[in-house]
Amino acid sequence: MTSRARPGEHMPDAAAPEAERIFQLEEEVDQLKEAVTSHAVVDQAIGILVALGHVTPHQGWTVLREVSQHANIKLRNVAEMIVIWGCDGDLPEYIRVLLEDTLDRYGPTRLPENPPPR
Repeated sequence: MTSRARPGEHMPDAAAPEAERIFQLEEEVDQLKEAVTSHAVVDQAIGILVALGHVTPHQGWTVLREVSQHANIKLRNVAEMIVIWGCDGDLPEYIRVLLEDTLDRYGPTRLPENPPPR
């Protein structure tokens, strides 16, 4: 998210409230854009867990959330790691172990060393 200078410092008093409102709306738009991007990455990671871990989408969400909590890493960041792993097979070992252990609670699973080729 970008940071903008606060409006109103170099404006007449009448224009300051309008400029402040524009600033607030621009900040909100930036936050919404970030949320949409994060949501897409989380959905992609859930899809990978569904395909490779043989779980339901709801279970995929739960697994993702539990791994995030146990690793003490933001859910969005764990999702990004899983998506990267889905593309190039690179997943930190501690996340891989947590992921396998968590998926095992929903049924025996063994994650492939590398995702299937495209």
